[in-house]
Amino acid sequence: MVEMVESGFADRVLLGSRAEPVTGAQLGDLARRGATSVAGYPSLVYAGENHPLLPVALFAAAWAGRPFVPVNYRLDDAQLNALIERQPGALVLADAATAPRVTTGTVVDVDAWLAGLPDLASTAEPPFDDDEVAVVLFTSGTTAAPKSALLRHRHLMAYLLGSVEFGGAGEDEAVLVSVPPYHVAGLANMLSNTFAGRRIVYLRAFDPQTWLDVVAAEQVTQAMVVPTMLARIVTGVTARGAAVADVPSLRALSYGGARVPERVIREAMERFPAVDFVNAYGLTETASTIAVLGPDDHRAAISSDDPTVRARLASAGRVLPTIEVEVRDDDDRPLGPDQPGIVYLRGEQVAGEYATGSLLDSDGWFCTRDRGWVDVDGYLFIEGRADDTIIRGGENIAPAEIEAALLSHPAVAEACVVGVPDDEWGQRIAAAVVVRDGAELTADAVREHVRARLRGSKTPDTIVFRDSLPHTDTGKLLRRVVLAELTPAAT
Repeated sequence: MVEMVESGFADRVLLGSRAEPVTGAQLGDLARRGATSVAGYPSLVYAGENHPLLPVALFAAAWAGRPFVPVNYRLDDAQLNALIERQPGALVLADAATAPRVTTGTVVDVDAWLAGLPDLASTAEPPFDDDEVAVVLFTSGTTAAPKSALLRHRHLMAYLLGSVEFGGAGEDEAVLVSVPPYHVAGLANMLSNTFAGRRIVYLRAFDPQTWLDVVAAEQVTQAMVVPTMLARIVTGVTARGAAVADVPSLRALSYGGARVPERVIREAMERFPAVDFVNAYGLTETASTIAVLGPDDHRAAISSDDPTVRARLASAGRVLPTIEVEVRDDDDRPLGPDQPGIVYLRGEQVAGEYATGSLLDSDGWFCTRDRGWVDVDGYLFIEGRADDTIIRGGENIAPAEIEAALLSHPAVAEACVVGVPDDEWGQRIAAAVVVRDGAELTADAVREHVRARLRGSKTPDTIVFRDSLPHTDTGKLLRRVVLAELTPAAT
């Protein structure tokens, strides 16, 4: 890929601001020089916020035949160093704020590393073994110690070749990346936009007003955000007293990483009426995106009177042609359209592998542990994690269905539904609700709203109001934290 970029985009700007551009030829040169620096270490760890030249580190590691390992710099010192210790002897690139916190490995400030790269670029041929590990990503670790997910060169290239056109971007296109580098979406953005020939502009730390300002100043045409960012951007536009965002260059906005309330999507489309919206669904173990809900799908769902079409706004979209999907019941039997079960995936980009071993079955299928279904037209719907299912009196209840009913109330900003222990029913339904600013709401009103849309057995027994709900910094709801908080409240 480095060689393709060097030859195909030699004079095209691929990185940086308009004031400090980096061309394809310069990126290739930096990667080769970086490879010389990385070659003496078993792996390259990156511990820090987004950096304008972040792809240099990834491509330098790849050219040197070493894994690139971005870690969550927002963890506390003990957790951060515990992850880095799992890469013994690594070269650790860190930003100025994180470097003093790292006590293991050879630690170098990333700016100092870039400034001190050898003048001589690596002349060694890279190890063209597509089965070598290219990237190690750690799971979020919200319920247990983070696991090391392994992505090999063949998985990442299968993702690119199956979903991105080389050179497909126009020379005027620029993408704003605000997701952190240790998230699979950050990795996917780095690779896919470089492969397409689109200039990458990095936002070091997310702030909605800064995001809007950078989009305008850098004439950004594309951007990717996680759900919490999208909601804050919409609020940020409103805070400016504008009905429509003043970002004329923006053409496409993709979102993913967690479920997005339908109301937020509708509000976003109102604030950005000329922008194409894309929902991308994928997992770390699948080397990013495996399903896409495109702009036409969004517009059709918003405008249609057909409830089946309207419902697709809550879907993950259609699965990529290079991916097979199968939904199975609890006895591992395949299910037909519109029948909910456990989602399995298979394809060249599906890694399904941790440092402890592969999770693929003998036929190459990966169990996502997500509950969902595929409708008759091939749209994939994700209910949530299988282990989040509430079993009340022998009935399986998906929290997502109740959360959707809660979020349809105009006064509800956020909602989380969990099952708490109950001697009679096995589990009872409890909900944590965040009320929108300026609104008032009672528990009885919430129950009536849900009961009017779902049957009584799916109406929450316990309603607790909260000022906010806990999320990971990439937007995933920390359901286990809510469960721990609500269990004593419900009992």
